[in-house]
Amino acid sequence: MQTVFSRRKLLAAGVGAAALGALPTVALSQLRIEITGVGANQIPVALMPMAGSAASGIDLMQIVAADFGRTGEFRLIQGEAEASAEDWAKPNVAPWAARGASVLATGAIDRKSQDEWEIVYKLFDAAGGTLLDESHFLSTDVQLRMTAHRIADRIYDKLTGLGGLFTSRIAYVNERAQNQFELVIADSDGANARTALRSSEPIISPAWSPDGKQVAYVSFENKKPVVYVHTLATGKRRVVANFRGNNSAPAFSPDGAKLAVALSRDGMTQIFLINADGTGVKRFSRSLAIDTEPCFSVDGKYIYFTSDRGGSPQIYRQMVGSDQAERVTFDSGYAVSPSIDAKGTNLAYVSRDSGRYRVSVMDLQSGEHMLVSRTDFDESPSFSPNGRMIIYATERDKRGVLATASVDGTVHAMLSGPAGDIREPTWGPLITNW
Repeated sequence: MQTVFSRRKLLAAGVGAAALGALPTVALSQLRIEITGVGANQIPVALMPMAGSAASGIDLMQIVAADFGRTGEFRLIQGEAEASAEDWAKPNVAPWAARGASVLATGAIDRKSQDEWEIVYKLFDAAGGTLLDESHFLSTDVQLRMTAHRIADRIYDKLTGLGGLFTSRIAYVNERAQNQFELVIADSDGANARTALRSSEPIISPAWSPDGKQVAYVSFENKKPVVYVHTLATGKRRVVANFRGNNSAPAFSPDGAKLAVALSRDGMTQIFLINADGTGVKRFSRSLAIDTEPCFSVDGKYIYFTSDRGGSPQIYRQMVGSDQAERVTFDSGYAVSPSIDAKGTNLAYVSRDSGRYRVSVMDLQSGEHMLVSRTDFDESPSFSPNGRMIIYATERDKRGVLATASVDGTVHAMLSGPAGDIREPTWGPLITNW
């Protein structure tokens, strides 16, 4: 029987962490995605398979379509036949306009060498055939899926002006079997999953660095929680916090120079700031309660965190350099696990609603809030790079799975696949260099 290490259980104990050991990267089975709901105002987009898709063995526009489908913001009009060598550069848009499309995306893919592809993407106005956007990519075999995500991001940003989200990665923890824990890194759609870390001890609280090159986490491998920072490209890691008592809940500052961590070295668990190399530890919060789960505001001026100083867990905010905290959440008797979107406009957190634990989103300017998840045991919300979607952990058939929700709660997707108990998701930043 598996032991489920729930974030709620660890919070109750004043801990926010777990343990692991380095492992050579291995591939995992992919996540399956089930989508429900659609956005209120869908944009009709036509996607024509690129010229050369059959020869390449991969249809990049199918990946683009899957990306768009998870958002619920687009009505997809897909073609079955790939673009011909004659019409991909300047296609006849009239048939697509007749089917209701506002834009048409297509292009071409061609092998340049044994491990290099040349990809050209174009986006046309379906009303008059005007070229709206185009780009040229060189890609290796292993980069083809990420190239498709880059195309999806270009189209998404061109049509919405909201920035991209697909050219990114997620990290999550999978308890594959009893005493078999893995930290998994995958593309934003769950593909290309790789095990970065493996342990006979539990792993929780992964946190991305702002550049997406490192992940912080907490390990119990020394029979106590210790904060590590792990460089994904090399597999090397360093100890950042190994003080007396609990060392937990790491979160990078926006510039990556510091981490906020929860330490109990002085007695009760409190928030501390520490340099990314483990030096210069400085106490941040001062209360007679448990303060944990810190996260920085986008400008780095504030830290949001969970505290039970008022009698029950709630989200508080405190300016860096100040010792005065203010309560942020008032809608529930229980609010934990704060996450701020990239624009600093919304706060996601887990609240208790009639005995159900669900993801809520608060507009930080107005204070208005709404439930965005529909499941009952939700944990660890994390925003996409552009703040339009949230990934979180929940339960299905008595095991942990990942789920996503649009920020307005209208579109939901359940991500399942690998055997085991999947938890602790965190959505990384956009990948700019690869």
